[in-house]
Amino acid sequence: MSGTGAPEQSAPHAPGMRVTVVAAQWHEQVMDGLLAGALRAVEDAGAQASVVRAVGSFELPILAAAAARGGAEAVVALGVVIRGGTPHFDYVCRAATDGLSRVALDTGVPVGFGLLTCDTEAQALARCGAPGSDEDKGYEAACAAMSTALTLARLADG
Repeated sequence: MSGTGAPEQSAPHAPGMRVTVVAAQWHEQVMDGLLAGALRAVEDAGAQASVVRAVGSFELPILAAAAARGGAEAVVALGVVIRGGTPHFDYVCRAATDGLSRVALDTGVPVGFGLLTCDTEAQALARCGAPGSDEDKGYEAACAAMSTALTLARLADG
């Protein structure tokens, strides 16, 4: 199970933090769960959320970069790519992952990684936070982005 060894996750105290959630549109049921989890985490933290929809996961990095440059203090990238019968899966996963890492490093704005890369739709449903899911990766990604933003602020303050 992918969640084995994961720490307990709770929303940080981040009142007023500006969080942009960038969410892909493919696999609507999975995305609905991921987005609901991320928004619940932002609300639990007392932060402010805005949502931007991407066509697919490949487009997440450029929209995440725009959000980071546009004043977001944390960005949450949500998407799902399910393996098919061609190498397309590998290209999209690598481009999205590398791009999101680059956004965080280039802008200094944390990017919560909520991109599910699954072999089957059942695996994605088990991780998306929908009723009956084992995990809530949208919630986790939002908590990670906000917690990292708070840590960066503390480090900057010395």
